[in-house]
Amino acid sequence: MALVIAGERSGVGKTTVTLALLASLRRRGFNVQSFKVGPDYIDPMFHQYVTGRPCRNLDAVLTSEAYVQECFAQHTQAVEFALVEGVMGLFDGVKSLGKAEAMPHAPFPMPKNDFASTAHIARLLQLPVLLVIDCSRLSGSVAAIAHGYRSLDPRLQFAGIVLNRVGSDRHLQLLEEAIEPLQLPILGVLRRQDNITLPDRHLGLVPADELTDLDAVLDKLAHIGNDCFNWEHLLPLLEKSTTDTHRNTPEKHLRLSAFICGSKSKIRLGIAYDHAFNFYYQDNLDILESLGAELVFWSPLKDSLPADIQGLYFGGGFPEVFAEELSQNSQVLPAVKQAITAGMPVYAECGGLMYLCEKIVDFEGHSWQMVGALPARAVMGKRLTLGYRQATALQNTALLAAGETVYGHEFHRSELTLLGKEGEASILDMPTPLYQAVGISPQLSASAGVMEGWISHQLHASYIHLHWGAFPEMPVRFLQHCLQFNPLSNSVDKI
Repeated sequence: MALVIAGERSGVGKTTVTLALLASLRRRGFNVQSFKVGPDYIDPMFHQYVTGRPCRNLDAVLTSEAYVQECFAQHTQAVEFALVEGVMGLFDGVKSLGKAEAMPHAPFPMPKNDFASTAHIARLLQLPVLLVIDCSRLSGSVAAIAHGYRSLDPRLQFAGIVLNRVGSDRHLQLLEEAIEPLQLPILGVLRRQDNITLPDRHLGLVPADELTDLDAVLDKLAHIGNDCFNWEHLLPLLEKSTTDTHRNTPEKHLRLSAFICGSKSKIRLGIAYDHAFNFYYQDNLDILESLGAELVFWSPLKDSLPADIQGLYFGGGFPEVFAEELSQNSQVLPAVKQAITAGMPVYAECGGLMYLCEKIVDFEGHSWQMVGALPARAVMGKRLTLGYRQATALQNTALLAAGETVYGHEFHRSELTLLGKEGEASILDMPTPLYQAVGISPQLSASAGVMEGWISHQLHASYIHLHWGAFPEMPVRFLQHCLQFNPLSNSVDKI
């Protein structure tokens, strides 16, 4: 078994509670595997920093229900404890998008938009829920909140609640008196902690590897974890059951990886990884390695382009925050552009897409030179673009065949301003659109379709983040293209 940490809404302290539990378990010497519901990149970085193990994303939209179950089973085999941090409020999700839920239909009214929610994942994995409630502005009403969440979906098992941001002993007494008639265990009480903060920026928390005082913060959280939770009841819930069955790697993965076995050497794939580019699903990187890729991590902030690589992968991140430093690495910018024009397969998501544009215009209006492989400026603004996307490929790319549909996620505050062919710099021929994309949200099943992303040479660039877990055909095709690229002659065979 394991435990799902859920919130009654966003901002109630799920991540604080999760990190306190993880830090306390690690201080006790336990091996623990963490998971994060949804398409988050930043919270998993903090999980990994605490546990020493990559956090795994559980997202039924980006992958599938079966993959969520397989991923959980696979990565809890070698640990003693497992913990799943939820997303948003417990029942906040989207419409099913035609993906039928594996659980039996409920014979009672249910939210219409809880597919891929924390509740959905808890049902799929048959795990108990620990509900975090922000008590800073309520007392007796806490009972109505707890009762409503526990009773809405009888298929869910509730382990108990955590009372967060409790102001005083008297406040706690009122909360406990209100909860008592429900016979719902209070498994944690966290007081208001003004001295424990994690800084944030425009897309959420500042990533863990940028924080110099993170160890001190985690020491405080571990201390809080030791003192504020009912460990006698929590440890049995967190402990992974010895009866869990191992789910083998799907036959599809093994079958698709066969193409690489005959290769005389591994495919060298450059992975841009530093403070500017660090939004990667660990599963994507693992799949590439399992298919025979040698991952060569390098920094566009300070490194030269790695030698003898046959492809490039630019994940998302914060290139806008580090735009000045990126522009100052003047040797690597033309090298990346030359590799693209020579036909090297390149996959770029969100921040990677921005880096490949002519310029990035930051929040202060300063313009910084980037690679120039795409005829556009990435201009930062106040508007947040956020949500799942259903995207259909308009033509063949290094990852997709024309007409194929994928599900991804967007999360950015920049917009692209296109340049004409007579733009500011020497640019590639105008690329062609990559996707016909529609937005998915709880309010609307699909918004009007838009052209999204670009194809140029063997470059596949888009704002949409993809998780390859349930669709290994995509990285297989990408590596097949990489395999046919000759890094010595900078030429590419026709595919």
